Amino acid sequence: MGKAHFEDLSEAQREAADAALRHVLGAVPVDAVRRLSGGATTAAVFRIDGGGRRYVLRVEGTPSPLRNPHQYASMRIASEAGIAPRLHHADEGNRVAVIDYIEAQPLGSFPGGPPALAQAIGELLGRLQTTEVFPTFVDYPAIVARLWAHVCRTGLFAPGVLDAITARLDEIRKAYVWDRASSVSSHNDPVPANILFDGQRLWLIDWESAYRNDPLVDIAITSGHFARTPGLQAALLRACIGHTPDDALLARLALVRALSRLYYAGVFFSASTLAPRAAPDTDVSAPTLAEFEEAVRTGRLTPGTAHFKHVLGKMFLASFLSDVPTPSF
Repeated sequence: MGKAHFEDLSEAQREAADAALRHVLGAVPVDAVRRLSGGATTAAVFRIDGGGRRYVLRVEGTPSPLRNPHQYASMRIASEAGIAPRLHHADEGNRVAVIDYIEAQPLGSFPGGPPALAQAIGELLGRLQTTEVFPTFVDYPAIVARLWAHVCRTGLFAPGVLDAITARLDEIRKAYVWDRASSVSSHNDPVPANILFDGQRLWLIDWESAYRNDPLVDIAITSGHFARTPGLQAALLRACIGHTPDDALLARLALVRALSRLYYAGVFFSASTLAPRAAPDTDVSAPTLAEFEEAVRTGRLTPGTAHFKHVLGKMFLASFLSDVPTPSF
């Protein structure tokens, strides 16, 4: 079924992709295949047109030792709950899935603007948190610490430069208290690229990081992008948890928000190691949000480059330490 469409895939991946499409389409021919880009997924993602319908085909590469083994189970639960697009076929052994394609509209076009969008995102997270609970993977502070330890080993920074960050992480882990028995289904990466608006409602996609977690993790990540004012944050929180948060919850949210920002700092720094550096960095200072946006506008920073990701990592580090706003993805 058109192996030429997937020339960038290995032979085994092409065979698994063709088998998945035969399972969904049967004898219906594939009319068009288009590679999709965007987001930080490591999977190869394609739009498949066939039989008057559109699908997304996701083909994972070679799994890393840190791979979340529960993404397919989580995606199936979310799909059945109407939170993720319909899952037509999942082959966990070959790491292939076929889901409905969502024709996404800009999130900025959401009716009612930022207040309505913040509330809708909170409601979506609230629905997710009441589904059949996802499987257990790892405690969130532990995975943040694991990723940060990797960054410290890369040699991106000179010895001692990151010591204050590591010390602050240790302080937060000691202050953070969470009863794992109260964990809920969590997406764990609900950045703007993974929230789609189809003109009527919101969907969550890309379940590579999904497992049961502290309910404040998804709230912390989304509020950093969609609820940057106290009023919007309060609206998102109320919509998700169903009541006005007390001071204890807000204090714990601040800790989780810091952990999430260090996690994304680790993601960006890890990505920036793909390009060689002349010497280890000796400075973690970061531009302000206004300076960053000006650098992008004038071409001094080019999105997608290793240097761009390195600067983003520094900005998320600054937010980890001081709660300053971060760029939206």
